[in-house]
Amino acid sequence: MDRPLEKLPRVGAVFLLRDDGAALLQMRDDKPGLRHAAMLVPPGGHAEPGEDIEACARREFLEETEYACGELHRLCSFVDEVSGWPPYELTVFWARYDGRQKHACHEGQWLEFVRREDAAAQQSPAYLTELWDRAWREFLETKTI
Repeated sequence: MDRPLEKLPRVGAVFLLRDDGAALLQMRDDKPGLRHAAMLVPPGGHAEPGEDIEACARREFLEETEYACGELHRLCSFVDEVSGWPPYELTVFWARYDGRQKHACHEGQWLEFVRREDAAAQQSPAYLTELWDRAWREFLETKTI
């Protein structure tokens, strides 16, 4: 489909990372008609018309987890194309877990910190581990600065 990127729906998501490399991830509901159903994903959601994508990622993360992210670091944007679904522009951020705030699951089957080595036991979108690894590398780089 040849649609200009700016015309695609926009989604923002956040990898919240702990110092041990675990990420706060959501197991999506297993419902018909839900993209990435029953898969492990970083919390996030659709931008409102005119909403800045970083503001969207913050809002969606807070709504779904009750956790208010500190500084967000933009990781990348790409067109998420899944067979049978309309494409959308996905912008992924990462943030450092502050070790203090609590979190709660307000969307999906469950929400918890998942260790990278345990992620393979769950179904996930093809991009999950590559982006998680990239976010972790950036996380480590900012720790040493």
